[in-house]
Amino acid sequence: GGIGLVGTCAVTGMPQWKVTAFIESNIVVFEAFWEGLWMDCIRQANIRMQCKIYDSLLALPQDLQAGRALMCIAVILAFIAFLVAFIGLKCTRCSEDNEQAKGYMLLTSG
Repeated sequence: GGIGLVGTCAVTGMPQWKVTAFIESNIVVFEAFWEGLWMDCIRQANIRMQCKIYDSLLALPQDLQAGRALMCIAVILAFIAFLVAFIGLKCTRCSEDNEQAKGYMLLTSG
């Protein structure tokens, strides 16, 4: 539960959803464009990286808006699964030491 929650949050915030690289005849001129759900980044010659957060939600393409919504739902579901798994642990007393109910809670959280 916890690893899934951390992984989902990390993937949602990273800008590497779409990576485009431009390499000209000279290897020194190297640019990589990273497009994420929340920002665009450009990295030039492995030296400098600049990121810009999207200005408006309404100006984004529909696929990006859908991706944002789905990843936010995934984070919420991962958090709920983490809470259900925590309640189902043997060291908690939420279900009055009912081992079968705790087993079902752990199974549900997975």
